[in-house]
Amino acid sequence: MRRQLFHKPVRLNQYLLLRRNASTSSVITELNSRGLVAQTTSQNLEKLCNEQPITVYCGVDPSARSLHIGNLLPLITLLHFGVRGHKPIALIGGATGSIGDPGGRATERKLLSQEELAVNEDGITRQVHRFFKTATAYAEERRPQSTSGAQSPTVVNNITWFREMGMLEFLRTVGKHAKVNTMLSRDSVSSRLNASQGISFTEFTYQLLQAHDYYTLNKEYGCRLQIGGSDQWGNIVAGIDMIQRRRAATSSPEAVDHAESTKPEDEVFGLTIPLLTTPSGEKFGKSAGNAVWLDSELTSVYDFYQYFIRQPDTMVRQLLSMFTLLSQEKIHATMAEHEVDPSKRLAQRALAREVTELVHGKDAVRQAEAVTSVLFDSDVGHLMSEDVVAAFANDPRLVRLPSREEGLGVPLTKLLAKNGRVKSRSEAERVLKTGGMYLNSSRVTDPKRLLTEEDLVGNDHKIAVVRMGSDNHTVIILP
Repeated sequence: MRRQLFHKPVRLNQYLLLRRNASTSSVITELNSRGLVAQTTSQNLEKLCNEQPITVYCGVDPSARSLHIGNLLPLITLLHFGVRGHKPIALIGGATGSIGDPGGRATERKLLSQEELAVNEDGITRQVHRFFKTATAYAEERRPQSTSGAQSPTVVNNITWFREMGMLEFLRTVGKHAKVNTMLSRDSVSSRLNASQGISFTEFTYQLLQAHDYYTLNKEYGCRLQIGGSDQWGNIVAGIDMIQRRRAATSSPEAVDHAESTKPEDEVFGLTIPLLTTPSGEKFGKSAGNAVWLDSELTSVYDFYQYFIRQPDTMVRQLLSMFTLLSQEKIHATMAEHEVDPSKRLAQRALAREVTELVHGKDAVRQAEAVTSVLFDSDVGHLMSEDVVAAFANDPRLVRLPSREEGLGVPLTKLLAKNGRVKSRSEAERVLKTGGMYLNSSRVTDPKRLLTEEDLVGNDHKIAVVRMGSDNHTVIILP
């Protein structure tokens, strides 16, 4: 017995909310102004969104236990729809994730075990719920005039409708309406056909699974818009085609081989978001070749914050538009102030604060800025030790001493070696002799230099920062 899904129609109060918020801006106009639209399948989409609330979805496959920055733009786009009264759906690809999307890859994906998939699905499902809770709170502060009735997303998993679907049922209900010549023409497939490794039948059928997702969400939830990265264009169009062909087949069995003209009230749409790259051509969201994760256990809040601090001037205006809900007027003012003295990186700091709050919340911003102050600012007198401890949670750079006696009057080289920050005192002494050791921004020249009361900084005088080289920091906290 297939598990029954329940249609969740858009209600009248959502329509009234949409009309009340229409004076701010159309969601499509807003997305275009922020550079969040690469393509749409029809010019009718903007008119539809202006006239009535619609249900919109985007999907994410559980290929890892956490989402990363590359997943943020589709989620932010979904947020734009939700805060304007449209109904968002976030789809977790428990089924599609077990297959693997061939898009954007020259080689076959490694299949995940069922155990790995289960862990990833659980982690990403919780992360999606957490993101929209945090992001909605962020949106309510930035755009209060348009978020009075923000719609929380429905989170679904496509394993729900694929788990009990057998091969014969799939071929009869999905495969019957798919044309192989069209499937072969998709970029994600054609690029692999020309590669040495080719493409497996497993990954070749991925677009059919995603197409069936859209069909199911349209049938059961009234979903009329799918959004995704621009590399998803072929899969999105496949879903629209699947919906049209199966509707036509239902209304007229003879119409299986062609899609009849679609009535305006039945039209379904696709919208893609540009894929961002850095000035060097690298996919945006990588740091030293590694993904920047949304899970703070995989990428610390500080490292997440610093990723945006490090963005070049040539990209920061675009990133402020795409990754934040700041108004265009506020972005223009921020950039004007930044351009007076770009070395202060005011725009990058604004970007880092906004995106960190969007993803991790206000407390995380305070913690990330505390870490930044400790590591890079000469004046840390305003910081409290408990904020520093919270900011450096699970960070090996933090050394918490159990008593003041274990720190005061002890040589710095011994402190570093005893607490595992260097392999030995002699290593620390070598760095010191080459002029590479600093205590609270002051160079240390004496190998016997002791930590004293006068060295403790911060609002409560419990902090000392030792730096070796350009970026090897140790933050010492005394009780």
